[in-house]
Amino acid sequence: MPAKVHCDIVSAERQLFAGLVEMVVVAGSEGDLGILPGHAPLLTALKPGPVRIIKEGGEEDVFYVNGGFLEVQPKVVTILADSAERAHDMDEAAAEEAKQRAKEALEGKSSEMDYSAASAQLAESVAQLRAIQQMKKKFGGSSK
Repeated sequence: MPAKVHCDIVSAERQLFAGLVEMVVVAGSEGDLGILPGHAPLLTALKPGPVRIIKEGGEEDVFYVNGGFLEVQPKVVTILADSAERAHDMDEAAAEEAKQRAKEALEGKSSEMDYSAASAQLAESVAQLRAIQQMKKKFGGSSK
């Protein structure tokens, strides 16, 4: 079994990562998935959430994707994200604020959002916070 696999993380805006990795962990539609070199071919939808990559030498990087698809082929793992960014570039305070606004809208305290938009905003902000917290747990310190 090969020790590394090529990984590409791309969104509609840009390519965020391309390189050899030892492991990829994503939030798949049916739960979290860990992809190692030699994994069986796979195509699955992604839920909003963190993507962890373990690069050559064990260095980790965390990204946030807002949905998309994961494709696993024998020598390449491709993440096609609706939108994506590096977790360390995210604003934790803004995500917390968005989460609070969505909760208030769901509780009927705000009439600016409808229920489905509030639910989607809440899910997205919770997923963003999950990515930020994974990054902070691994690397320590705080984000922006």
